Amino acid sequence: MGHRLSKIVTRTGDAGETGLATGERVPKAGLRIQALGEVDELNCCVGLLLVQPMPITMHSALTLTQHELFDLGGELSLPGSELIKPQFLARLESELLLLNAALPPLKEFVLPGGNPSAAAAHLARAVARRAERVLWALKAQEPVSELAPQYLNRLSDYLFVCSRVLARSDGASETSWRRN
Repeated sequence: MGHRLSKIVTRTGDAGETGLATGERVPKAGLRIQALGEVDELNCCVGLLLVQPMPITMHSALTLTQHELFDLGGELSLPGSELIKPQFLARLESELLLLNAALPPLKEFVLPGGNPSAAAAHLARAVARRAERVLWALKAQEPVSELAPQYLNRLSDYLFVCSRVLARSDGASETSWRRN
């Protein structure tokens, strides 16, 4: 395999356009590029979460998630492709059910925080929700696979459950929202 990024400074984006995998030039302000940026930011947040203390099974699942997010980015950069597979969603749901089984039921909303690991999971969850919203906006304008926004929805749920598990991992706890 050749080098994918042999030259980093290309100056090809200096006029406000960027290239898709198809070779097509598109505005950087377009929704497809915004969606790509949101997915990239989400992957960075998952990376930040991965350097926090966590159970090895969660670490393995989140590492796999990073690869799936790259697949999603590839799908977005190559319009018409479908790289997100049903088994990606099934895996997230399975992981979520396993983690959630050991948690007490929620009686109120949870404030983001708890400890650094849980806070990082909450941040990733919020970015996943934003990425999902942008993907739905893109889907309203042009074709996007059915599974792409669904994947982000499952991932945000999974990250929320991760935050709950991580908040308890070092003896800390969640802080429930209290109504004024």
